[in-house]
Amino acid sequence: MSKIAVIGSGAMGLAAAYHALKAGHAVTVFEADDRAGGMAAHFDFDGLSIERYYHFICKADQATFDLLEALGIGDRLRWRDTSMGYFIDGEHYDWGDPLSLLKFSRLSLPRRLRYGLRMFLATRRTDWSKLEHRDAREWLTSELGEVTYDLLWKRLFELKFHDRVGRISAAWIWTRIKRVGTSRRSLFQEQLGYLEGGSETLVNALTDAIRSLGGEIRLSSPVREVVLEQGEVRALVTAKGREAFDGVISTVPTPLISRVIPGLPEELKAAYDAIDNIGVVCVLMRLEKSVTRHFWLNVNVPGIDIPGIVEFSNLRPLSESLVYVPYYMPRNHPKFAWDDERIVAEAFGYLSRINPDLGPGDLKASYVGRLQHAQPVCEPGFASRIPSVQTPIKGLQIADTCFYYPEDRGISESVRLGRLMALAI
Repeated sequence: MSKIAVIGSGAMGLAAAYHALKAGHAVTVFEADDRAGGMAAHFDFDGLSIERYYHFICKADQATFDLLEALGIGDRLRWRDTSMGYFIDGEHYDWGDPLSLLKFSRLSLPRRLRYGLRMFLATRRTDWSKLEHRDAREWLTSELGEVTYDLLWKRLFELKFHDRVGRISAAWIWTRIKRVGTSRRSLFQEQLGYLEGGSETLVNALTDAIRSLGGEIRLSSPVREVVLEQGEVRALVTAKGREAFDGVISTVPTPLISRVIPGLPEELKAAYDAIDNIGVVCVLMRLEKSVTRHFWLNVNVPGIDIPGIVEFSNLRPLSESLVYVPYYMPRNHPKFAWDDERIVAEAFGYLSRINPDLGPGDLKASYVGRLQHAQPVCEPGFASRIPSVQTPIKGLQIADTCFYYPEDRGISESVRLGRLMALAI
């Protein structure tokens, strides 16, 4: 048995702690926040417990299904028919199924047929190696044609990645297309999943299991330093002092690694520092009226500077409309420093343009979440740039959401990788 410290209590850290305890190790989880869950953590939103950042479950998320069953909460999983749409130049369009594509008048019939065929083939693809060194913009343009790319993808890329457009891996965007594109009840109907009670259901089940197995979760306990001596993990330093550990599993964002583990070799710290991230300011609004019937609405309208909105209440049934408006942007973008009132006003103005029936009295509550490291920027050739999860330091494993590239961020991949790290102790 080893004494293990897990840094970070997101899905990856909690899963690593749970599986390490089941393997017989002594585990302590350190979390800087005042609650467990990371991006899946809930908060009290005007009387409703809801996650700060939206999550959904796809049919391919086997690691999630396995963990739910192991925790005894598999019966809390629910599937719901959902849909996607586009809002282009003031007009709403259904999207995501063959009939919607055929009715999409913004493209010629040959371009619509080409799009449908290429996206269908993308969902059937199993080998991403030939996409690894291609840029997503170049790949999509070659697959769909420049006119189609410009209409459906260009602005979405620009508003999510800003000056990083042209540095995004085709393999990464392909996995996003495949994951959602294969989460269907039929060719004509998308179907996504949610947990009764939200992501908190899984977080609570994991934290309860960790404690029942003898593990400890220390909230509001940021790690100041991981102490390395003679090529091995020795201890952690927090506000309460130094504590010895045999091993450490770090799940915090890679941009924080050099500061938290200063004793790493310089070339390894440089590798972590080189992994770029985009931040997010995510506005959550509780509304009297629905904005759209879609779960996800892509937006391509000059003057609306968001790539889309997520009407979460079209997935998880709620008494009122609940809409997430994510602003992805570099941390030095001026809007990142806007106060909550200003960014809520702009976001609600965007929703009012999408649905002119919305009036000021329809906004019942709002919340603004901010993350400096929300979306890793996975460039072409990214696979070769990711350091090994098992570092050269004995007892030290490091990973965050970019380590399961080409998959994008998600609970299922996080719990899968967390389990693998626990088994590697």
